[in-house]
Formats: sequence, C-alpha cells, structure tokens
Amino acid sequence: MLDGTPLRPAASTYDSCVTDPYFALLPLGFFLVALLYSSVGHAGATGYLALMALTGVAPEVMRPTALVLNLAVATITVLRFSRVGLLSWRLLAPLLLGSVPAAFLAGSLSIPDAIYRPLLAAVLIAAAIRLAARAGRDLASERVAGAPSTPVSALVGGGIGLLAGATGTGGGVFLTPLVIARRWTTARAAAGLSAGFILANSLAGLAAKPASLALLPNTLPLALLCAVAGALIGSELGARRVGLVGLRRLLALVMLIAALRLIAG
Repeated sequence: MLDGTPLRPAASTYDSCVTDPYFALLPLGFFLVALLYSSVGHAGATGYLALMALTGVAPEVMRPTALVLNLAVATITVLRFSRVGLLSWRLLAPLLLGSVPAAFLAGSLSIPDAIYRPLLAAVLIAAAIRLAARAGRDLASERVAGAPSTPVSALVGGGIGLLAGATGTGGGVFLTPLVIARRWTTARAAAGLSAGFILANSLAGLAAKPASLALLPNTLPLALLCAVAGALIGSELGARRVGLVGLRRLLALVMLIAALRLIAG
C-alpha cells in the first residue's frame, strides 16, 4: 500500500494524493503487474503508473516509485533471462550508448502536469494495444534479419531513452515491438534484451533526480516485496514459455482505463 507519504516530511502536496477507496489494493496490483510484465522481459513501469493513476497518486510520487519498482523487477528478469541465454550484451551495448544519456537528460527535466498526463496516457494506450495484440502469441524462435549498425542502434536507443526518461518508464514498451518488427533477434531474445534496456534506463532516470527519492512513500518496502515476488514467478514462467493470455488482456484494459482517467483529469 502506497499512501504517498514521503520518507522525509516536507511535501504538503502529498496530503491529498490518495482519494480512491481501492488504493489499499495497490500491493496486489503491483504483484500481478510484476508477474505479467516480467514474463515477457519487461519490468512493469507502465502498469505501476496505470495503477497509481487510477488511485490518485500525485505524479511527483508516481515517477520515482515506478522507477524503483522497475529496478527491482528488471534486475530479477535480467538474471533469469541471462541464465537461459536470452540476453545479448552485444545487441544491448549500442542501444544503451544512446539511451542512458538520453534517459538521464529527459529524467532531469521538470515536466508540467499539463504535458506529463497526456504523454503518460499516450504511453499507456500504446502499451495496452501492444499487450492485448500480443497476449496470445508465444515467444518462440523465428527468422532473424540481424542487428543494425552501432550508430543506428545508438540513435534508436537515444530516441526511446528520451521517452523513457520523460515518462518515468524503462522504455521496453517501445523497444520490444521495434526489435521484433525489424527482426533484430528472436521474440524471446527480444524479451531478454528489453530487460537489460529497462534496467539501465530506470537507473538513469532515478540518477537524474536523486532528490525525488525523498518523495518515496513509507510503504515502499511492502510494494517492493510484492513486486519482487511477482517478478520471481513471472520471469521463471517467461523463461519456460508459460503463457498468461487472459491476465495480459485484463492488464491491457486496466491501462486503457487509467489512460482515460489521466486524459479526463
């Protein structure tokens, strides 16, 4: 449960950040999001942000909280997918060359609510569409065209890094469909690639605004515990090709509802 209370008292803006009676269900929601996302190599930032948007958490609290949860889940996912040979550091390094500085730069900016809310809503809608569209597909091997050149990878990483830093996500929702569409690697390997990408960008986003860590809620340990538990289960299921079709579609619906709430204000 996240009550929006900062670790150090100083922010009166958080006194009214919780208005939804379903707020107490956030830990369970974080568990499910981490389980589902980690099964496809993601860390869940868009899911965490969607749940917090639905329960009225202030954006200043949402972003660092989502990134901290992202770091924990992505670390577990990277370890699990690496263990079964589904993370190519050769493909990842050029992407990070562009994405990490871009995520740091965008993460250091103070984005007004009037811009952040529609931007996050657009990201949630894109994530929901992708999740629903691919919910029933297996991550089996398929034909691979090969990786792009280092400059192209760095440029792609930079563009995605800017979006990741601006929205408080790891950027996996943008990277994975691109990698699969361009056939840079197999879909299953793309999941592992995204996990490493998300981990690095989440760290860059947090490093860009260390002061935001003071706004993390006192109940963060419970949120982390739930997310880690979900990631341990989900990443293992993902590495073993176990599908979670119905739950992924349900999560897509939650994202769409959260996006509409953000747009409506």
